[in-house]
Amino acid sequence: MTESAERVAVACPSCSPSLETVHEVLATGGGHATIRCTECGHTHKDQLPSTTEYERDVVVSQDGESFTATADVPEGEQLAVGEEFLLETEEAIMTVRITSLELGEEQRAEETTAEEVRTIWTRAVGNVSVDLTLHPKDGTHDETESLTVQVPGDYEFVVGETEELGDEEFTVEGIHVRDDAVGYEHAKLDFDGDSAFAKDINRVYARDESSSAWSAW
Repeated sequence: MTESAERVAVACPSCSPSLETVHEVLATGGGHATIRCTECGHTHKDQLPSTTEYERDVVVSQDGESFTATADVPEGEQLAVGEEFLLETEEAIMTVRITSLELGEEQRAEETTAEEVRTIWTRAVGNVSVDLTLHPKDGTHDETESLTVQVPGDYEFVVGETEELGDEEFTVEGIHVRDDAVGYEHAKLDFDGDSAFAKDINRVYARDESSSAWSAW
């Protein structure tokens, strides 16, 4: 049993099988550790990450600004553009998505290893800003209003559905997904039922449903 509350980032089979969450190490032995997920409290056994780690710079883009942090990447870890991981910064633990992997000056790769990567370029996807283009209820598109809403990265927008976010009420008519989004057949989604997560969205096109008088910017 460990005397200190060591923490590791691994996938939780109960609440997050495809994304790492923070776990407390309860006991070690036999090459595996008994760990408890701090998100849902599930206790399970897992192999701890390699003790050999490489400290790498991580550039995080968030809401049009960027900052640099560091991450310890286990030896032999495979990294790929589009993958998400938990990054611990001085302010908070945040979920980020890899957008580029820098191997050296002017040398980038879609996939690489902990040993080869020098800088990991990412975008924050835990909480994101989504740009909206709204047009009036009467259907005219020559006058539009642009605004931005803040939502969790996993918030889902669905074409044909009406959203109420803060003081805004609108019906989604089209979604343009980001270049780094995966799992979408088309960059533009405009059929009823088409959906995308906020972290994958470049812009939402919608019809304003608010009761207040509409005026274009």
